[in-house]
Order: sequence, then structure tokens, then C-alpha cells
Amino acid sequence: MHWRDWGIGVTGGLIALAAALVAASALGLVLRRRAGRFRAARVSPVPAQGGPAADVLTEADLGGPLGRQATLVQFSTAFCAPCRPTRQVLTQVAGMVDGVSHVEVDAAARLDLVRRLRINSTPTVLVLGPDGAIAKRAVGLPRKADVIAALGGVIKPTSQASGK
Repeated sequence: MHWRDWGIGVTGGLIALAAALVAASALGLVLRRRAGRFRAARVSPVPAQGGPAADVLTEADLGGPLGRQATLVQFSTAFCAPCRPTRQVLTQVAGMVDGVSHVEVDAAARLDLVRRLRINSTPTVLVLGPDGAIAKRAVGLPRKADVIAALGGVIKPTSQASGK
């Protein structure tokens, strides 16, 4: 069977190719714009049969202590190119803000958490409140300013001592 038998001429094929390129470029721009942007975490329903809540992480889940004010959790894999710069950004921010810790989780080793939290790609960054509740979520390499802004929604301001 030849392409002429389908009733598609050269012009029709070129138009279809151009339309596919425009659609792919538009999709790529949308995905690129969303990469690394924090959004509010979806609150999941209470799990059946007394299982762990999908939107709360514990010290046992993370293998270490939660931050006093907030915890930055990064899901990474060994072959993830943007995971290393993400680690650097999160480590810098955690070092700048008192009471904030950074925990990196190997997604390949913790498939239980990956499934529970619906982690579909790495890096995925979660911002947890002091109780371990997931407040914000970003997929891709976040900017330092975006991480700080996401923490601002979780960390409660400390009151200044009056009279001094």
C-alpha cells in the first residue's frame, strides 16, 4: 500500500507534520513552565483498614527526624540528572532557615512510599509541616526562591518578645 492510496498528498502530509510539531512544542512549553513549581498538596481520604495516611509522613517513613518547623523531602533516583542540583538547592535552604531539615529518599529503595504518595518522576520535592503533613509538592528542579516561598506557607512566624 502506498501513501497515495490513502488520499494524502504531499501537502496534506506536510500540514499534518507541521500540526504535530506545533502541538508537541506547545506541550513541551507547558510542561517546562510547570517543572519545579510548588502547588498545594491534595488531601487524600483517610485510608481504609487503619493504614498510614497518604498525606502524612512520619520519622519511620523518612528514616530520620522531622524538622522542628518544616522538612524538605526529596525523592531521587541514581540516574536522575536534575536530582543533584535539587539536592544542593534544598540543602542550602535548609541551612538558611532554622528548624528546617532536608531528607533525601531513594525512590527505587522505597517503592512503598512512591506508590503511597504517587511519585511519578524524580526529583519530586515535598514540603512537610512540623507534624509531617504534606503542604506543598513540586516535580522537577525548583528554584531557591520557590522553595523559600513554599516554606513561608508552612513555617509559623515567631512572636518577638515585647518590652525590650
